[in-house]
Amino acid sequence: MRNIKEASTNNENRKAIMGVCPVSFALDKVGGRWKPLILWNLRDGRLRYSELRKAIPPISEKMLIQHLKQLEADNLVQRVVVEVMPPHVEYSLSESGAELLPALTVLADWGLRNSGQSQ
Repeated sequence: MRNIKEASTNNENRKAIMGVCPVSFALDKVGGRWKPLILWNLRDGRLRYSELRKAIPPISEKMLIQHLKQLEADNLVQRVVVEVMPPHVEYSLSESGAELLPALTVLADWGLRNSGQSQ
């Protein structure tokens, strides 16, 4: 899923760090610009792809698709094809993804307190 050269020194270092540091492992799975936003938007339940796209306006289709695939491969998001006419796809947090909600809530609260934004 990730476009990382497998034999690179950077990739070897990333793997070594992830093996000994659980924080690095977690941040590799949920870190970055878009993954936290995707997970946060799925906190209240299933969303269609188009609903996720509207909830995160600056994200490109390519980035949303790429990150949804990575989150699904990492077992944090579930993808369900709904067989109606017309068929559509819905995304939701997996059990493992839902376990992240308390941590995401703490990060959101900290962000609100320290960014000068109000709820």
